[in-house]
Amino acid sequence: MANASDTPDALNRRQAITLASATLFASALFAAPLSIRGAIARPASSASLTQVRNATLRIDYGGIRFLVDPVLADKDAYPGFEGTANSQRRNPLVPLPIPLASILDVDAVIVTHLHPDHWDEAAKAKLNKALPIFAQNASDAAQLHASGFADVRILTENTEFRGVRLSRTGGQHGTDADLKALPQILGPVSGFVMRHPAHKTLYVAGDTIWNREVERAIATYAPDVIILNAGMATVIGLDPIIMGPTDVLAVHRAAPNAMLIASHMEGVNHCILSRADLRAFSKRDGYAQRLLIPADGETLPI
Repeated sequence: MANASDTPDALNRRQAITLASATLFASALFAAPLSIRGAIARPASSASLTQVRNATLRIDYGGIRFLVDPVLADKDAYPGFEGTANSQRRNPLVPLPIPLASILDVDAVIVTHLHPDHWDEAAKAKLNKALPIFAQNASDAAQLHASGFADVRILTENTEFRGVRLSRTGGQHGTDADLKALPQILGPVSGFVMRHPAHKTLYVAGDTIWNREVERAIATYAPDVIILNAGMATVIGLDPIIMGPTDVLAVHRAAPNAMLIASHMEGVNHCILSRADLRAFSKRDGYAQRLLIPADGETLPI
């Protein structure tokens, strides 16, 4: 004899409840912010870096998708930086290489500092205001709060975010002479290190030249992958304020087994070092096999 719970009416009721539950879950999922949807779907077993444009990076690491230094304006949206090389050119120099929706589909944002080629008005307007945003210090955090972001956190040397260990690192945005000439403009900058048991240790140096802070970060964390802002940004009459070929070579010598990845190139007016020229220097200096120079929109496994 059939169990009463297996009658057609009972089965239909059970199916209806199951369908309703699934529908409610799907509705909740797709009504949620993109960052929550992405966090559910992303595997922790793979890690990758997408070079978006200039210093803007998308990093998939430990099952989390981070957006670094977002500049989201259209090509030519802003005047060139006054007093810098090629200031007659408008920024950004190139369009976004991937759809904006893909760039915005992240779980957290890291802003190394608030210069407009790392954090722009378009990012303020377009990013989900509920996203966790990591700032380098209390001053930057206050400005991000003032822009309407509700979950602003200060990055320390021992920060944890959903299983990923984040450590703030220091930097120097130009030579001592540069900082003396422009102390308010070239003020505090930062980088960071990412660590997770499933992945290689990743170090994003940020806007810095080769200096003791970079040397210290390499000695402390022994990174397997190092991302360098290597466009040799130049203010007229001063030394370059971010890395060029000599700095990249110094990083290679300090970490000869690390894979270097060059970023912050060919995206804003004052970056005067091209990808082709950096590649030529790396061949001349014998470390081309340890240097990757991704194109805008290119994704690399890390």
